[in-house]
Amino acid sequence: MKLSTQAYCKMLLHGAKYPHCAVNGLLVAEKQPRGSREPPALFVDCVPLFHGTLALSPMLEVALTLIDSWCKENSYIIAGYYQANERLKDTSGIRAINLPFLYSPNQVAEKVASRIAEHFSDTALIMVDNTKFTMACIEPAVHVYEHHENKWRCKDPHFDYCEDWSEAQRISASLLDSKSYEMLVDFDNHLDDIRNDWTNPEINKAVLHLC
Repeated sequence: MKLSTQAYCKMLLHGAKYPHCAVNGLLVAEKQPRGSREPPALFVDCVPLFHGTLALSPMLEVALTLIDSWCKENSYIIAGYYQANERLKDTSGIRAINLPFLYSPNQVAEKVASRIAEHFSDTALIMVDNTKFTMACIEPAVHVYEHHENKWRCKDPHFDYCEDWSEAQRISASLLDSKSYEMLVDFDNHLDDIRNDWTNPEINKAVLHLC
């Protein structure tokens, strides 16, 4: 599966709004027609969840329930999870031959992603690479993991996981430059004030306007 420009940009904006915190969120895909054997090919959107404390909690259960209901209303399914760690080099990754330093999911990331995988077998777990997180967005800042033989394994880090990287690079750089991350709403913000819309329609409009 690949990331739409909207999904990629919102992941980066979430991290940019809270550079001092770990952040996480969910990725959604369009639900396939009944009887289809083909898995979805694209993460069409992402839903920012929390910043700071990412541990499993009753608030996560509330978020999953509300987001699942929203997905059903819009013919989406929860198909992935993303996380950006707090510190630049906060990683327990391993050095592989001819591969960059890989960001390994921690226990929280694996547990949430495994929970999603119970309902969607092709679940992806995405770790944002803080070392590639720049205002110019020169290269994709993600490492993608898949669930294989009961373990989360990193997929080819040289593969392009964006639907249109040139577009995603241009738009994410523009949104960061205009500080659009200031208007991004995650589920923490929604819990503080339910008028805050975690579907982020304003961000979605901004991405569409720049396409």
